[in-house]
Amino acid sequence: MISVAYIQMMAAYNRWQNVSVYAAADGLTEAARQLDRGAFFGSIHGTLNHLIWGDTIWLSRFAKTPPPRSPGIPGSVNERADWAEMLAERPQLDQRIIDWAAAIDPAELNGDLTWFSGAANRKITKPLWTLISHFHNHQTHHRGQVHALLTASGAKPGDTDLMLLPDE
Repeated sequence: MISVAYIQMMAAYNRWQNVSVYAAADGLTEAARQLDRGAFFGSIHGTLNHLIWGDTIWLSRFAKTPPPRSPGIPGSVNERADWAEMLAERPQLDQRIIDWAAAIDPAELNGDLTWFSGAANRKITKPLWTLISHFHNHQTHHRGQVHALLTASGAKPGDTDLMLLPDE
């Protein structure tokens, strides 16, 4: 079982890492961000789009906020076509995640969440704490892919060690 403190720490980690990754990506040309580099979601831009989509869909399930624009994973790479729009959206989304994490009632973590999964094409019910763990793991997984793509392209994203998360 995870705690509210863990969720809040991971929300802060998510924001800290996104600031680093987006700053590094912003130093690349549009063509370099859009270049298919063989990652699961193709490009740096596509993978960052998928992360916006994933964070938005999970937040819609957890906090009843609006769902992403695209109804499914295949369209997630096109969630935000414009880089400037992505740059503006990411900090706002990160703040919504932090605000949601700050408002979680610890008793809710013992409950279940039921939703229709487009990926599995069926209704699923899982413990909420498991899904929140997945939410943060998904962020870290795909952001790690972006970090590797950025590094290979010559960009310099910052350190990713959780133990170095600045005190806020």
